[in-house]
Amino acid sequence: MEYSHSDAELIEQPIGYWAWAAYKAVVTRTRGALAEKGTTQPQWWVLAQVARAERIKTRAEVSDILSGYLDTGDVVLAEEIDATIAHGWITEDAGGRLSLTAAGKDFFDEVALLQRELWAERHAGVSDEEYLTTLKVLQRFIHNTGGYAWHH
Repeated sequence: MEYSHSDAELIEQPIGYWAWAAYKAVVTRTRGALAEKGTTQPQWWVLAQVARAERIKTRAEVSDILSGYLDTGDVVLAEEIDATIAHGWITEDAGGRLSLTAAGKDFFDEVALLQRELWAERHAGVSDEEYLTTLKVLQRFIHNTGGYAWHH
């Protein structure tokens, strides 16, 4: 790969720009691939929370977990949960408990495979050590600037 600048020039580059550019590239690619499958990234998050749960979660629990994801917000999450129900991928009982349907399991498996492919695409040429260092550096920047980030 050819880098945008020499090492000496890169060391002077602004982290905010490159973190934003990486975010934009990854999210755009992910959302485009999910759209081709007929879903959105927040719908995938909802589906994954329900499909991977060790115990049945309520709408409120899923919303609480996902509330910090890319500044989605409660209104959007409610709409996306409703959309996963409308697609027939999950059901909601009178107590707000969300359960995966057979169609939801099949769709989850299909999209989980896509997510693994996207992961491999993003990580091509990046060692686990480099990835770990990158995440630790980004978390240090967040901490140093008084920010907060959390991902389950």
